[in-house]
Amino acid sequence: MVKYAALALTAVGLVAGVWIIGAAGWEAVLAAVSGLGIGGFAALICWTGVNLLLLGAGWLAVAPGVARRQLGTFAWARLTREAATDVLPFSQFGGLVVGARTAIAGGIRAPLVYASLIADQTTELAAQLLFTLFGVVMLAVRLSGGGRPAPADIVPLVLGGVVAMTGVLLVFVVAQRPVLAMAQGLAARLLPGSVATMAALSEELTMIYARRARVIASFACHLAAWLFSAAGAWVALRFMGQPVSLHGVLTIEALIFTLRTVAFAIPGGVGVQEAGYLLLGPLFGLPPAAALALSLVKRARDIAIGVPGIMLWQVFEARALRRTA
Repeated sequence: MVKYAALALTAVGLVAGVWIIGAAGWEAVLAAVSGLGIGGFAALICWTGVNLLLLGAGWLAVAPGVARRQLGTFAWARLTREAATDVLPFSQFGGLVVGARTAIAGGIRAPLVYASLIADQTTELAAQLLFTLFGVVMLAVRLSGGGRPAPADIVPLVLGGVVAMTGVLLVFVVAQRPVLAMAQGLAARLLPGSVATMAALSEELTMIYARRARVIASFACHLAAWLFSAAGAWVALRFMGQPVSLHGVLTIEALIFTLRTVAFAIPGGVGVQEAGYLLLGPLFGLPPAAALALSLVKRARDIAIGVPGIMLWQVFEARALRRTA
């Protein structure tokens, strides 16, 4: 049922996204996309590669005992995680599972992978919340300064996203240990063989949070990654001949990321991302056609990186199955 629900949500979001772009004018949107050029698209791919290294470093920081040379393993796991979310009809939860399996296949102990994944997701959400608050403040400054009037529903939508994101972070932080304790008790009754694994996971998580400097380092890496990823949209717009200010693009991206996170059940945020760009772009001098073109460019980048990543992941999975057969 979860798989069918994901497919249904993907289809609905795809129809909505196509309708939104059609309403803005396909010719204008595609003309803006073509302005990026091969060089601009290559630069965007390279920019994303550096961002994946930042994300991998954030995960490595909360994986004590793992050598720094394993940075590539964590960056590769982040790539497959993002690819599963953006390319396959998986929600963000499905991407987390794929990323964890990739890290384990790279030689990292399973309890440490799962425990560090929980801590890494916590620091990533905390960094995103700070980035989101920056976007909200910048949006408030923009609206208070006059200029182009905002759509009537943009402020409630943004504030609702902030509240929802804050709630997600609080629940994620507060519920970690109770959920692990409950899972450990359930495993003791239903799956006795997994009790040791659950206990090891809880112990690993305790050790991770005891190293506060590493947790702070993970938070810093993720905050840098959010900023760097958003700045990549500014680079793409420069190649497309859209001279939007950097702080304006950072504000748009911060709020778009928030909307996508809140709509976690929709694989790839299909439809949500396009609607967000259409609402927010014009407030910062980005024409609707160019805003939707940026969304299409980012989708194309995700496919260009994600499809080869998923194919390689499947090859490695097949080899692992043959070794264990």
